[in-house]
Amino acid sequence: MDPAQWEDLFTRDVDEQPVQFVRPADTDRPTWVAYEDGTYLGTVSAEPDGGRPLWHVQSTREAHRYLDDAVRALRRPASWPREREQVSRWARRLLSDETLTALDVETTGLENAFAVQIAAAGRDGSVLFNEYVQPDAVIEPAAVAVHGITLEQLASASDFGQLLPALTEVLHGRTVVAYNMDFDRGVFERELVRHHGDTAAAEKWLARCRWEDAMVPYAVWRGLWSVKRGTYRNQPLGGPHDAVADCKHLLAKIEQMATEMRLPLTAGDHPVSCVS
Repeated sequence: MDPAQWEDLFTRDVDEQPVQFVRPADTDRPTWVAYEDGTYLGTVSAEPDGGRPLWHVQSTREAHRYLDDAVRALRRPASWPREREQVSRWARRLLSDETLTALDVETTGLENAFAVQIAAAGRDGSVLFNEYVQPDAVIEPAAVAVHGITLEQLASASDFGQLLPALTEVLHGRTVVAYNMDFDRGVFERELVRHHGDTAAAEKWLARCRWEDAMVPYAVWRGLWSVKRGTYRNQPLGGPHDAVADCKHLLAKIEQMATEMRLPLTAGDHPVSCVS
């Protein structure tokens, strides 16, 4: 529904917390003042953007694709500017590391998953590794819908063990950054245990990489506060779900966190600048 047709007064639950929206009496524009438990949060307004509105946060001059995210921006704690600068320093530290390597793994699913594609890219975006992997496991239909990789396409692909020497050469001794690192590292651990038949050997191999997770820093940098969780909401990174492209996309986000005081829209949308 067009926000211009919305009521002057309405309530919306955002993270299970009711927020009251009141349109000022002196305007008929799609602009509302938001209150939570009777406390003023700020003002938001909707502007058309190709059939879907963008929600502008008046106090910070930023835009969000979803009204809920605009409210989460209004809920930021006072500590957010300091925390965001800490994220920028983290990103600059990563980019100063000549061994920085972005890693992405496409998998058979979300639970007990095995790899179907592994890619690694250097700090400058150069492709260090890119191989499809025979998982010796069923690929869940939901996973195929995301990355488009089927077992038929992997019929002649190498298995993880065959790729392990090359992966060892590419990753060992390097700083490896991933988005949701626990997931990607967990896939590697599962593959290594299956290959070696030994958890200790898997942990020894993994310990020869310096692992960094970009997911929580990116959540802080976006600064969309969830009162339900008492923390910043994790964000989809975006990207086409091809392992190489996703590595490069991750590096671009780290560059952005390091050098720009801008907030992107949610994944898949066109970015809109803001001044924090």
